[in-house]
Amino acid sequence: MKTERLVVTGDGAAEARAAALLRRGGIVAIPTETVYGLAANALNEAAVAKIFAAKGRPQDNPLIVHISTIDALHQVAKEIPDIAFTLAAYFWPGPFTMVLPRNENVPACVSAGLDTVAVRLPESAVARKIISLSGLPLAAPSANRSGAPSPTTAEHVLSDLDGLIDAVVVADPARVGVESTVITLCTNPPRLLRPGAVTPEQLQVFLPDLAIDPAVLRQPEGTGPIASPGMKYKHYAPKTEITLIDADQRAFVDFVNQQPRGVAALCFSEDLCALTVPAVAYGSASNAEEQASRLFEALRELDGLGMQKAYARMPQKTGVGLAVYNRLIRAAAFRVISL
Repeated sequence: MKTERLVVTGDGAAEARAAALLRRGGIVAIPTETVYGLAANALNEAAVAKIFAAKGRPQDNPLIVHISTIDALHQVAKEIPDIAFTLAAYFWPGPFTMVLPRNENVPACVSAGLDTVAVRLPESAVARKIISLSGLPLAAPSANRSGAPSPTTAEHVLSDLDGLIDAVVVADPARVGVESTVITLCTNPPRLLRPGAVTPEQLQVFLPDLAIDPAVLRQPEGTGPIASPGMKYKHYAPKTEITLIDADQRAFVDFVNQQPRGVAALCFSEDLCALTVPAVAYGSASNAEEQASRLFEALRELDGLGMQKAYARMPQKTGVGLAVYNRLIRAAAFRVISL
């Protein structure tokens, strides 16, 4: 398969071509504010199956359905509680996903056989235009090979999926850099399933009883179905084996510099000048938004160093930092050393 490059120039041609391919049952990588997504018609089981095949994605990992208007929520969800519309009015368009009861229009394969569906309305104007022109809700997980770092640029998509998908829409890099926040409104109390740029603190204004799923911070238990993307044991991982280091700057630098040759560091920008091993910074220690924006690109850069192992400095677990920690702990397969 030849993967088309659809460059966004402002005339709408790239978006129109992408929408046409999606209406025909194709799969197209589209930009969003979080990461690039691999989109297909969420109402077409055969089209959705192409996503799983191209990514090598396990069938038990549900997808998020993307819509372009709040009114379209009724097309994919049912028995929608009033609080969902309150949250949508405040956080949509944006990096925020709600899990709701699934409308029968949506094939079970989209939700890994569950009777729920995850839905969001992206902030990206390009994404919303493509969804609107297609006239479809779009299932769209990250546009990468399953388990690898998520793509934040069209180049990342092509490095993983060139020749496996119909097209990639070439636009600006993703602004947020990590996938959307996911909550479920199908439990009492509501639960945070995956952290993102919309923080628990922001959500608790509307959902004071919001619970944080244990799998956000710890290794998941059991082998049953998962309620949200990003809850797997190992995810977002580069080829380099990562171990997370819980330490202040001095302890981290001393530990890493004492390691044998052949290791690298994934660190804060403030650490670079003190490290004697190859290192990649994923942002400033004091700027969680920068860390989120840089993280997946930094993981890909880490692989470019050609080292077998890397030690990553642990971020804070508050605000957007919780999302960064959640991605890193999975990239490290829950390997942590506390100093």
